[in-house]
Amino acid sequence: MKKSEQTVLEPLEGMGSIITKKGVGFRVWAPNAKEVFVVGSFNKWKNKKNSLESEGNGYWYGFVEEAKAGDEYKYGIVTQGGKKLFKNDPYAKEVTNSAGNSIVFDSTYDWEGDDFQLPSWNELLIYEMHVGTFNVKRKGKPGTFASLIEKLSHIKELGMNAIELMPVNEFPGDFSWGYNPSHPFAVESAYGGPNGLKDLVKAAHQQGVAVILDVVYNHFGPSDNDLWCFDGWCENDLGGVYFYNDRRSETPWGNTRPDYGRAEVRQYIRDNALMWLDEYHVDGLRLDGTMFMRNIEGVFMSPANDIPEVWGFFQWLNREIQERFPNKIIIAEDLMNDAWITKDIDKNGAGFGSQWWADFVHPIRSVIIPSDDEFRDMEKVVNAIQFPPEDAFKRVIYTESHDEVANGRARVPEEVWPDNAGHYYAKKRSFLGVGLVMTSPGIPMMFQGQEFAEDKWFTDERPLNWKLAKKHKGLIKMHTDLIQLRRNFYDNTRGLRGHHMQVYHVNQEQKLIAFQRWQEGGPGDTVVVVINFANQTREGYTIGLPASGDWELRFNSDWKGYDKDFTNQPTFTMGAHKGKTDSMPYYGLLDIGPYAVLIFSQNP
Repeated sequence: MKKSEQTVLEPLEGMGSIITKKGVGFRVWAPNAKEVFVVGSFNKWKNKKNSLESEGNGYWYGFVEEAKAGDEYKYGIVTQGGKKLFKNDPYAKEVTNSAGNSIVFDSTYDWEGDDFQLPSWNELLIYEMHVGTFNVKRKGKPGTFASLIEKLSHIKELGMNAIELMPVNEFPGDFSWGYNPSHPFAVESAYGGPNGLKDLVKAAHQQGVAVILDVVYNHFGPSDNDLWCFDGWCENDLGGVYFYNDRRSETPWGNTRPDYGRAEVRQYIRDNALMWLDEYHVDGLRLDGTMFMRNIEGVFMSPANDIPEVWGFFQWLNREIQERFPNKIIIAEDLMNDAWITKDIDKNGAGFGSQWWADFVHPIRSVIIPSDDEFRDMEKVVNAIQFPPEDAFKRVIYTESHDEVANGRARVPEEVWPDNAGHYYAKKRSFLGVGLVMTSPGIPMMFQGQEFAEDKWFTDERPLNWKLAKKHKGLIKMHTDLIQLRRNFYDNTRGLRGHHMQVYHVNQEQKLIAFQRWQEGGPGDTVVVVINFANQTREGYTIGLPASGDWELRFNSDWKGYDKDFTNQPTFTMGAHKGKTDSMPYYGLLDIGPYAVLIFSQNP
C-alpha cells in the first residue's frame, strides 16, 4: 500500500466530519454506546455499513472513502440495552434544518486576505441587531445575511464600528430570537448557512465594521435537541452525558444546563467558541446569561446554588482565547454588576473583557421615562455614569437591548409616550439616554432602529420599519453627529474615549448636571458635557470650567436642524471667567434648551 493511502486511513484530528481528498473521517463522543456507525447519502442510509471503531475514553472514529462534502448523514448509536438511536452530529457545521440531517461541510472559504483588526475597546461602538428582522423585500420570510449586507452602509454611515448579532446557530423553525440553540456548531439555514455568515463578516470588515456574535452556553435546546440522551444514557429522566443529571440541570429553559464539570462538555463549548473566532473571523463573542452558568438560580445568586466548576471554566476559556486571539473581545451578559467577571485571571477573576452593565440601563431608564420632571433623580444619573478609570471599558452601557425592548417592555420613546413615539417629549427624553451612553465611560451600545425612533417592541417576526428612517432623517443626523464626536472624528473631543470622568455640577432642583471627560487632558482632549433633564430652558446658566479660554460648542441636541420641533438655544462659544465655581478655577455662562445635551471642548 502506498504511503499516501496509509496516512488517509490513519485517524484524523478533529471532531465531527473531517474532509480529505480521499474521503471523510467521522469522530463522535458517545461514551455509553455499545456500537456506533454512520449512515448517509454516501451509503444509501444503510445501517452498520460504515461502523466506527472505539478509540477509548468514549470516542468513536471511522473513515468513509465514498463520503464527500455536501453529503447528508447521521450517527447510528446502539445503546447498552440494544436500542438503536439516530442522532445528528454534535459538531455539525451545517444541517438541512433543525430536525433534519447533518451535512458534511467544507470549511474552506476565500477570505480575500481579510486581516481586519477590532478597534481598541475605548473606540468601540456596538450596534446590536437581529438578522431575521433585516428582511429587506422578503415578505413573510426572515431576513438573511445577504439582506443584512445591504444595510451595512447605513450602520457605517451612522458611525457605529461594530455589529453584535443575536445568535445565528440553527434553531427550530425560521423565526426565533436565537437563544434556543438546537445545533450549536451549525449556522441557521434560513439565514443563509455558514457561508452566508462568512460573506457577512467579510463584507462588514471591508466596510470597517467589526462583528461580535452572541453565543448560548447556559443551556442547549430545549427543542430539536439531539444532544439530549445522546448515547442512550441518562439519569432521573434528564439529559445524559452533555447535561447535568441532577438539580443543577434546572434552568428557565428546561433541564438543559450543560455539565461544565465534565471535561468533554467543557471541550465541546471551548471548541465552539474558538470555531467562531477562527473559522468565521468574528471579532468577539458575547456569552448569553453567564449568571445562569455559574448559579442554578441565576439572577437570585444564592451562594448555596453556585456551580463552582464554572469559574474555572471561564478562566480556562478566556485564557486560551487571550493567548490565541489577543485582539478579540469576550463580553459577559452577567447583569450582576460583579467586578470579578472582568478581573484578570491571574487575580482569580473570570477574565472577560467586558460585561453588560445593568447598573447603567435600569437607573437611566427610570430617570428619563417618567412624565413628571420632579421625579428625575440626578443622584441616580451620577451613580450610573461614574465608573473607576482603570475599568472604564470593562462595561457595556446602553438604554435599549433586545431584553429591554421586548417581553412586555417597549422602546424608550414608546415608554415615554405610549402610541406616540414620534412626539416631542418621546424624542427628546429618549435621546437623553443616548447622550449619556455616548458620553459616559464604557463601551456604548445601541439596539437596531434606535437611531430613527423605532416604536415597536422587538419580536423576531416583525422587520425593522425602515420607513421611519426616511421620516426621521434629522434624528439619524443627531445620532451620527454625536457618534462622530464620541469617536473624535474632528480631533477635538478625544476625552470622550478616555478613561477619566468627573461629575462636578449636580443641580437636583433644576435637574441639570455637568461633567468633564478626558484622556490626557488639555485643548482638543478635555470635554465638558452639560445635560438638562427638565422641560425648561435655562438662560445664562453658570457652570464651572476646568481651564481658561474659549469653550466651543461641538454638539447641541436641541438644534432645529435635527427636528423642527426643537428650540435651537444658541450657545456657540462659552468664555471662561476666572472665579472658583463647582470646584473648578473658572466658570462660564450658557443657554440650554429643554431636555438637551451640550458638548463643549477647546480647539487643539
